[in-house]
Amino acid sequence: MNDSNNELKQKVKDYPRLSVAPMLDWTDRHCRYLHRLLSRHALLYTEMVTTGALLHGDVARHLRLNAEEHPLALQLGGSEPADLAQAARLGQEWGYDEINLNCGCPSERVQRGAFGACLMREPALVADGVKAMRDAVTIPVTVKHRIGIDQDESYGFVRDFVGTVADAGCEVFIVHARNAWLKGLSPKENRDIPPLRYGVVAQLKRDFPQLTIAINGGIKDSATVAEQLTLVDGVMVGREAYHNPWWLTTWDEQFFGAAPFALSHREIEAHMVAYMQREAAEHGTHWYAIARHMLGLRHGLPGARHWRQVWSNHRLKDLPASDVSHIANTKQDKNDSF
Repeated sequence: MNDSNNELKQKVKDYPRLSVAPMLDWTDRHCRYLHRLLSRHALLYTEMVTTGALLHGDVARHLRLNAEEHPLALQLGGSEPADLAQAARLGQEWGYDEINLNCGCPSERVQRGAFGACLMREPALVADGVKAMRDAVTIPVTVKHRIGIDQDESYGFVRDFVGTVADAGCEVFIVHARNAWLKGLSPKENRDIPPLRYGVVAQLKRDFPQLTIAINGGIKDSATVAEQLTLVDGVMVGREAYHNPWWLTTWDEQFFGAAPFALSHREIEAHMVAYMQREAAEHGTHWYAIARHMLGLRHGLPGARHWRQVWSNHRLKDLPASDVSHIANTKQDKNDSF
């Protein structure tokens, strides 16, 4: 048992400095495959998967992953400790490297399920869930949460939440540096309207130096990442990683001390075409379902609009992915350059 605990502590100690956030309808296994091509070391997260979907639904559909995706975390949505434990056990059996509990999603649908951000009001229940999952698996169990609920901006609220959950054995907290407004704002508005308060996350790290604290929310460039890494242990990037995925190619060298990224846009696209062909053969997946995740790959480059329009053109769906790639890379006019 001591060896298992020591191994777990080492995994927590080695927690990646950068990660890509769990994003509903976006970070499926196809998106994660692309992101792993661009960064070997960033931690990737699944979309949130509810315990009900795993315990009463198609487990393979929700948990299937590519071997290339590691390190990879499964984010769970739920509040019943026994269900969380069973879902976490499934996650470990399917090969995930971390189980993360969602205590940050503010959507009304999630609230009706009594999980997500509203769980911050019940830190003892979250602690029970964390303990149940830790008893069920040997991989790290982490929590992603907000800094507050509704208009209450008191620091004591989030400090006490973290303290209570940490007492149950959670050592890693990913903190979205905005409050979650449970009424009056949509999930999209909740990502923009509540003000960012990075200082609260830095204060959590000062108050809990023994914990691993990662920050999330509104981070869009490497300068901000570098600044935050002087204050906390990790940075989680959300929408910018999806819309501008080429940014990930700078992460391994700048933040993990690895060799510079060596592949071109065309080579990454070729890898994705090969993946599309593999997915079609093994699972019957249409390339169109995969291509949507790479539409930002040429963000800011000449000819990007033409390239993006080709890959998103439903009239080309009957063509093989390799043919679509050829059309996308045919210069639209003499000014385009790939």
